[in-house]
Amino acid sequence: MRTTIILSESLINKAIQETGINEKTKLIHMGLELLIQQKAMEKLSNLYGSAPKLKHIPRERKQN
Repeated sequence: MRTTIILSESLINKAIQETGINEKTKLIHMGLELLIQQKAMEKLSNLYGSAPKLKHIPRERKQN
């Protein structure tokens, strides 16, 4: 999808410096992907303690 957006030049320049990625489209895609991941992690962390009667599930498999 093509769209026109107004971006802060200083913000773009800082992102280029930090990542070494010069392609603005790729920077925007990476930023959106990270935002989506962050929100998914927030939703997951909000579930902590939401099922207090749930049986404890071990995190590691027992070795035979």
